[in-house]
Amino acid sequence: MHSLRPRLSNPVRFSFKFCKNCTRQLSQQAQGPLETENDWTDFQQTRTSLKTLMDAMSQYGSTQTSQWSLRDSLHRPTKDATLSALLASGAHFGHASSRMNPNFLPYAYGTRAGITLIDLDHTLPLLRRAAKVVRAVAANDGQIVFIGTRADIRPVVQKAAQRLGTQGFHVGDRWLPGTLTNKWQMFGHETVRSKRIVPDLVILLNPIQNMNAIQECALSNVPTIAIVDSNVDPRIVMYPIPANDESPRTAEIIAGVLSIAGREGIAIREAETQRMRMAVDSAWEDFNKMQVMQDARQPQRSDAEAFDY
Repeated sequence: MHSLRPRLSNPVRFSFKFCKNCTRQLSQQAQGPLETENDWTDFQQTRTSLKTLMDAMSQYGSTQTSQWSLRDSLHRPTKDATLSALLASGAHFGHASSRMNPNFLPYAYGTRAGITLIDLDHTLPLLRRAAKVVRAVAANDGQIVFIGTRADIRPVVQKAAQRLGTQGFHVGDRWLPGTLTNKWQMFGHETVRSKRIVPDLVILLNPIQNMNAIQECALSNVPTIAIVDSNVDPRIVMYPIPANDESPRTAEIIAGVLSIAGREGIAIREAETQRMRMAVDSAWEDFNKMQVMQDARQPQRSDAEAFDY
């Protein structure tokens, strides 16, 4: 068994050579089975020596406190998107330049290899504007619907709606035509009168496949937010976000930012409601104290004085 001694002039260099030898021995022993008792003894001695060396030399190294890992944009989305995150998700890839909608030209950066490149310098501010809209709608107790009818983005709309609690809804399979324009026959008169059927905001992750929903929102005066690709007219929705609508990672980032903004709006509304409740309670306590003080200041009259002749 090898051991370290304080008399070593350069323990770091020795440990490096010894570690290489131990690693080489372990790799050679791992290539074949341990057939004899001596092979097993050598394997144990080498492993024990390597562990002893690592324990002895750990004081010369650094301590790793964190470990890098790819962020889970579906379950742990970021509050604010960045250009690097959008670029890494492929949000700048559009469709073929021959399929580009003429009205999409202000959001196009250029073309490369016949593919339209989306200008992310326009995407980021428009995403932040949409986040402000979602935050304001949620803060005013508005209902928000996320629509994503592709199989790869169905979990995205489900998670986004769950972050908004009772104010969030999602459509992951198919938008039924007439959901808004024919709500009286679809849901019934009692349901329409007693419940809120028409949402306050609709967010679409694949607008081309949900043109019926966009048309019904326009007829019902419901504002819409959508990921708009290069083959889509940005004017079909009220708040377009130019990006690649076929990338699930891009959908995760955008839906995560918007859903977190909605959750912040709900928190703002709850904080405002709590503040108003405390203000009312404080005013009521002050009123009761004033009543008690006024009653204490009034002189006490006897029964004879209180009797009206």
